[in-house]
Amino acid sequence: MAGFQATSIRKSYGGTLALEEVSLAVNEGEIHALLGENGAGKTTLLNILYGLLEPDSGEMLLDGKPYKPRSPREAKRAGVGMVHQHFMLAPTLEVGENILLGENPFSLYQGNRDFRAIRERMDFLGFDFPLEARTDALSVGEMQRVEIFKALWKGARLLALDEPTAVLTPRECESLFELLRRIREQGHSVLFISHKLEEIEKVADRVSVLRRGRSVGCFPVAEASRAKLSRLMIGRDLCPPVKSSTRGGNSGSVV
Repeated sequence: MAGFQATSIRKSYGGTLALEEVSLAVNEGEIHALLGENGAGKTTLLNILYGLLEPDSGEMLLDGKPYKPRSPREAKRAGVGMVHQHFMLAPTLEVGENILLGENPFSLYQGNRDFRAIRERMDFLGFDFPLEARTDALSVGEMQRVEIFKALWKGARLLALDEPTAVLTPRECESLFELLRRIREQGHSVLFISHKLEEIEKVADRVSVLRRGRSVGCFPVAEASRAKLSRLMIGRDLCPPVKSSTRGGNSGSVV
């Protein structure tokens, strides 16, 4: 059963067609990778999902009901959260204040800084970061975790991550993958945007591939070889590396 479905999504900017009849289904309780080269249309589709853009045509369903967000606020209310590559946290606020920000415009200024409910939710989901620390004192990986937790705290059932490993160290990437698996086990859905084959193999259950604004494949990751994914992503087989050979003092390529 698909928690989110997009069917025949089309989007153009002036005379440039960014998405052409794109379809995507993210099942409840799965990590679904959206794979494509830079410029394939991944971010455009993500922005439509999150209400930052409206499609020219097509249909979206969330939990089986029509889904037409016209703003991020409407997307959040419907249960969709998004973590951007550039974090949206207020750097001078405490971490806990950032999480509560927007729930009650006056609560923080009235000294309402009771983080007990936040800590209980963090423990349940497996998060660990200091709520009383200034946000700008955190590492990049910790800031990303705060963004992810904040989206879940606000009620996200579908969490979209736009190239989340681009700003992380290899160790932070592994920690992120472990966290996403725990989130999946709690029944949340994750849409994981990437162009890196190796990380999709590590974390995703299924993968959809975009090429030049079109859907070109969707299947379980276990059934997808790197060669197959590369071919779908770029539209041709990757050439094998050229070997050099030296004979009689002359060098050349073996073809």
